[in-house]
Amino acid sequence: MNRIELLAEKYARHIGAPWQRTVAGAQRVVVLVYDKELERSLRARMPAFEMATRQAGRTWQKIDLAPAFAEWIAEDEYREAYFSSPQDLRLKLDAEFPSYVADRIRATLAEPEVTEDTVVGIFGVGALFGFVRLSEVLKMVESDIQGRLLVFFPGQHEGSNYRLLDARDGWNYLAVPITAHGEGDYV
Repeated sequence: MNRIELLAEKYARHIGAPWQRTVAGAQRVVVLVYDKELERSLRARMPAFEMATRQAGRTWQKIDLAPAFAEWIAEDEYREAYFSSPQDLRLKLDAEFPSYVADRIRATLAEPEVTEDTVVGIFGVGALFGFVRLSEVLKMVESDIQGRLLVFFPGQHEGSNYRLLDARDGWNYLAVPITAHGEGDYV
């Protein structure tokens, strides 16, 4: 069994278990941790996670954050100036981009078909690296999560610390981790 199949199997066991309805928003987040080299393979196998969700009697929605920066900057009237002088973009990134990404997630979480029995899968978070901290975005949407938020996370998990693309110092988070390695795996 390859690593993605193993992750899909562990995810199926986790998502099929009864859900506690009274947990905090941060505890409604499930972080599926995988080696960054598996990103393309995981994207190709995304239907396995949707199928596992549906077989557990849950509904499925997904959102791809990979194009978020490109779409955000394309909407900005001063984009050409930022391309000429990228260092000027940092202030705008810090002030506006986290909210933009959070609003994209909230839009999916607010869709009429999203209920307390829905898993919203977020992938493409590696493309946010260098632009925004994922932990900041997740904190902004916690109160909007009705069912579960599944974050496909290319990186590492040690204890309660997550490191996106193995490159940042990491951040602590209360989410439920699912890993192929067994360490920190609560399923």
